[in-house]
Amino acid sequence: MNLLKLSWKNLFAKPLSTLLTLVLFALGVGLIIFLILFNQQLQNKFNSNLASIDLVIGAKGSPLQLILCNMYHIDAPTGNIKIEEAKAFLNPNHPLIDKAYPLSLGDSYQGFRIVGTTHEFVDLYKGKIAEGHLWGHHAETVIGSLVAERKGLKIGDTFLSNHGLLEDVDMNHGDHPFKVVGILKPTDAVIDQLILTSTESIWDVHAPHEDDHDHEEEGHDHGDNEIDFLLKNPDKEITSILVRFTGKTNYQALNMQRGINENTDLQAASPAIEINRLYNLMGVGERALRMIAILIIIVSGLSIFISLYNALKERKYELALMRTMGAYRSQMLWMILLEGLIMAIVGFVAGWVLGHAGMEVMSGSLREEYNYRFTGWIFNDQEWIILVISIGIGIISAIIPAWNAYRTDIVHTLTEG
Repeated sequence: MNLLKLSWKNLFAKPLSTLLTLVLFALGVGLIIFLILFNQQLQNKFNSNLASIDLVIGAKGSPLQLILCNMYHIDAPTGNIKIEEAKAFLNPNHPLIDKAYPLSLGDSYQGFRIVGTTHEFVDLYKGKIAEGHLWGHHAETVIGSLVAERKGLKIGDTFLSNHGLLEDVDMNHGDHPFKVVGILKPTDAVIDQLILTSTESIWDVHAPHEDDHDHEEEGHDHGDNEIDFLLKNPDKEITSILVRFTGKTNYQALNMQRGINENTDLQAASPAIEINRLYNLMGVGERALRMIAILIIIVSGLSIFISLYNALKERKYELALMRTMGAYRSQMLWMILLEGLIMAIVGFVAGWVLGHAGMEVMSGSLREEYNYRFTGWIFNDQEWIILVISIGIGIISAIIPAWNAYRTDIVHTLTEG
């Protein structure tokens, strides 16, 4: 007797009932797998973009906004700060600061942010030049791989920047075109979606015509000379400073954030703390969706139980006949257990495909909206746990019907029949 084949035929003797149960199971599994994939990739994006930065210093405002704008480039700046106020943190000889990365934000090109900074910012994200070279002269830019891919920019192309993140051509800086001199290799970090240039190029774009700098033929060497140039312009403004502490972070470094917030007109925020706070805020909705998915799976488990239990009552005479033809009690038990197991496995496979396909479909919208790469074709170890749980639900749902099949009284059932 082929129990597997028999169990399969029994399940689809009533296809509509079985299909409803499988759809419920697949929806629950699919939603959980979708959430696992989304959370995994989102956390990987957030963590990779932290880039070992310990502190972000900028204008007063929301600390979360300060982090989202200057670390992830998905929000507006809280404002600008004068170099005079921030020069202590740009000092290359600061005893607590290993590296300081100044950022000047405010403009964009067709939705991609233009960042005025130093060459060391590229090293922060392990960026490598794929074509061309780093910026040197006035208005030269290096673009991330995603910018090059989405906008079709090549070495030697020029473009006009827009104020803010708007794409309104009437708000572009028509007198200050930028030129592409380098394209970065993909890093799967935020630098892929940035356009990098020198800080003085950003200043010149926003300077009145009579105050324009004559930097067209100027350039600054890679390294501390760029910082020295900023320090020689204390009245100028930048947006923020990304700070990495020295290896041996002491008590003073840990209290730098509090000291800045309480004793200066600047604001300091810890990326790790703010991102954890964001996770907690997002976690409420994620946990709610996960509970709904678990509830759907539990309901589908009850549906498996009801389906098998009702089918058993209708098939008691059939099972009794099978026993008279030589079938063992244990075979009756295993046949019902297999039916529950088959439904759970088929439901899991359908849900697994649904979850991954749903993530792949959503990845296009997510990439279009946030310029981050998402995919449905990655795998998470938690999926094995979902498989084990699914199998467990299938077996538990079938235990009572299987035990009733095992205890079927041949004589009494045939007499009633």
